[in-house]
Amino acid sequence: MFHLRKSERFWCLTALAVVLLMAVVQVGWVMAEDSTGDAGTPAHPESQSLLGWVAHSSGPIGVVILLLSFYFVATVVRLFLVLREPVAAPPELIERIDELFQKRDFRELYQVLRGDGSFLANILASGMSKLSNGLQEARNTLDRASDAATITMEKSCSMLAVLGTLGPMIGLLGTLQGMIRSFRVIAETETQVKASAVAGGISQALVLTFEGVLLSVPAIYFYALFRNRVATISANTTLLADNLLGRMADVFRKKQETVPTSAQP
Repeated sequence: MFHLRKSERFWCLTALAVVLLMAVVQVGWVMAEDSTGDAGTPAHPESQSLLGWVAHSSGPIGVVILLLSFYFVATVVRLFLVLREPVAAPPELIERIDELFQKRDFRELYQVLRGDGSFLANILASGMSKLSNGLQEARNTLDRASDAATITMEKSCSMLAVLGTLGPMIGLLGTLQGMIRSFRVIAETETQVKASAVAGGISQALVLTFEGVLLSVPAIYFYALFRNRVATISANTTLLADNLLGRMADVFRKKQETVPTSAQP
């Protein structure tokens, strides 16, 4: 079972609250469709709530932003659960490594590492496979495996950067749609233009811009947060694996020094 720290729970709940707010807005938009008149202007403005007005202004583009918000929250929660040091270097695996190391059962230790899918197990197993060629070669192999595993972790949070860029672009699309809608009303009206008809398109432009930025800002923040976390996890786990590999190399070297001595008459 995963256990989140207080700060992690806070940010998860904050992201969830943002999405729930946007969900309420979109539900209000669907309910408000029945009370609209021409040019998207509510037939009874006094009977429409603020959330209903915001939801109606969002329209279909707002639904797209809402779906992206759900994906954003799911990604943030998943990364909070996956990108943790106890996942990269499980304490039970470290205890098992120490136990087998004390027994000098390196064959069984290698099999345990190969059967585990954690960051520590993968890079340490790669280093052990080259230990017979010398400690330096084993460390080079471990570093290359660490770089590959780090890139994989960074790819898991790259979609947050995409959302951070995509949010304002979708909001800009809504802004253009709203402005076109307003100027169309002005262009097609030969008499005096109704202020409410023009304001409908402007409100749509502003609301969609706000929703796009509302998605983009936390996405960029969490992307930077998780990139820093990946760097910390990678550095700490690689250092731990390198220390374990150095201890194994010392044991192998002592065994090689003992064999010629015991072979003397």
